[in-house]
Amino acid sequence: MTPAQGELRSTWTTIGGVRMHARVSTGPVPPGPPVVLVHGLGVSSRYMIPTARLLAPAFRVYAPDLPGSGRSGKPWRVLDIDALADALAGWLRATGLRDAILIGNSLGCQTIAALVLRYPGLTARAVFIGPTMDPQARTTRQEFWRLLVDSYREAPSQPFLTLLDYWLTGPYRTWRTLQYGLHDPLEAKLPRIRIPTLVVRGAHDPIVPQDWAAAVARLLPCGRLVVIPGGAHTVNYSTPQRLVRVLRPFLQAQVGAHYPRDHHPVSRLRP
Repeated sequence: MTPAQGELRSTWTTIGGVRMHARVSTGPVPPGPPVVLVHGLGVSSRYMIPTARLLAPAFRVYAPDLPGSGRSGKPWRVLDIDALADALAGWLRATGLRDAILIGNSLGCQTIAALVLRYPGLTARAVFIGPTMDPQARTTRQEFWRLLVDSYREAPSQPFLTLLDYWLTGPYRTWRTLQYGLHDPLEAKLPRIRIPTLVVRGAHDPIVPQDWAAAVARLLPCGRLVVIPGGAHTVNYSTPQRLVRVLRPFLQAQVGAHYPRDHHPVSRLRP
C-alpha cells in the first residue's frame, strides 16, 4: 500500500561521525521543489510536524534534527552556528538535495544564513520565521524573559513540547548554543545573502519585535516581510495553516524569481 501524503517517516544519515535523524514526507513525489525545515534552539524537528504535513501534498518535505538535538547523535562538543551550518550542508549533500528551499525558525534562521554564505549555490531560496537574535536583547536574561512571555501566546501544547526537547537536548547544550547564537551578528550577514528570502513574523511574537523583523527584511537584498495576525514565535507549530498560506506562493515561484526593489517590503496576512 502506498503511504499517504502528509505522513512522515524517519530516516538516518551519518554526517561527520554523528548519526542525524530526519522526518521525511512519504507518498508520490510532488512536482514542487524539495523543502527543508530547520528547527531552532534546543528543540527538534518535532515542532515542525504540523507545517510539514500541510506542505507535503505539494512538496517533498524534510525536517532534520541537527546534531545534539532530538533523535540525532550528540557530539562531545557543543556546535556553534557555523558548525551547525556545516552539519546541515553535509546532510543536504548526503541526501542528494540541491536547490532545496530552506525554512528556518528562530535560531534555525541563523543556521541557514551561515550555510548560505559558507556554501554558495547549495540553496536557491530561504524563509526566515521569527529570525533571532534581536540586537536589542542580546543577553541570556532578556531572551529568557521574552521566551517566557511567548509561552503564554503559543498553542497550549507548545511550551510542553519545547520543555521536552530542551530536556532531551540537555540544559548545558541548550545554554551553550544560546550563547553562540547571542554572539552571532545576523545583521552583518544579511546584506551578503543575495538569494530571495521571505521573512515571516507572528504579530504577537515578543522574541522578534516588528522593528527587528523589518530590519532583517530591509537588510536582505532580496527580502520581504510578511506579518501573520495572531501568530507568536513558532507559527510553524501554533498557526501552521496561516503560515502555509504565506509560504505557498513563495515556494511555488519560478527559480530565480525575486522581489523588485520598488516592491513594498512589508505585507500583512488577513486573518
